[in-house]
Amino acid sequence: MNRSIAGLYAVTPDEADTAVLIAQARACLVGGARLLQYRNKTAPSTLRLEQARALRALCSEHAVPFIVNDDVDVALAVDADGVHLGRDDGSPAAARRRLGPHKLLGVSCYGELDRAVSAVADGADHVAFGSFFASSVKPGAVRVPVGLLSTARRRLTVPIVAIGGITLENARELLAAGAHSIAVISALFRAPDIAGAAAKFQALFEKKAV
Repeated sequence: MNRSIAGLYAVTPDEADTAVLIAQARACLVGGARLLQYRNKTAPSTLRLEQARALRALCSEHAVPFIVNDDVDVALAVDADGVHLGRDDGSPAAARRRLGPHKLLGVSCYGELDRAVSAVADGADHVAFGSFFASSVKPGAVRVPVGLLSTARRRLTVPIVAIGGITLENARELLAAGAHSIAVISALFRAPDIAGAAAKFQALFEKKAV
């Protein structure tokens, strides 16, 4: 299992049909996504657990880290590789205590560098900033200047994830500014060819490394 936070980070949409969700997620992984996060803000708890178990098994097949959004209980129940916490999902320090030292812990920091510094001190091993562009998933999200990535890269020693309205057209700007990873929902899961879109996103990282 490669536990590094780099490359394309696929984040699932709200999808009630587990079979559809698994098919879409599989296409992301076949296309080259390096991480997968289960995010479903509308599912009841029983469905969340069912979907998380299925996605966890899928990620294990592809040797890709599986992250659960918001819910430490679900993450522990399915033995996920880690958790991602937002502003209202509890403290990183409490999550780290429950997860132990070896699970991944990501924290959303929006446009707040000080929040990122604090999260790392509390046990986060990667942080996310955004929304950098207009997002259909979070249309009311505050926009964050791309330059924050460069500042964060100089100040932080952990991997940095960029999120929010990311497309193939604007992703290069985020990578050039210092993002180690880009988290994508709509431009992946709404693509006519999900695997093809994933491959194109991941290719941006390969080109950057050359």
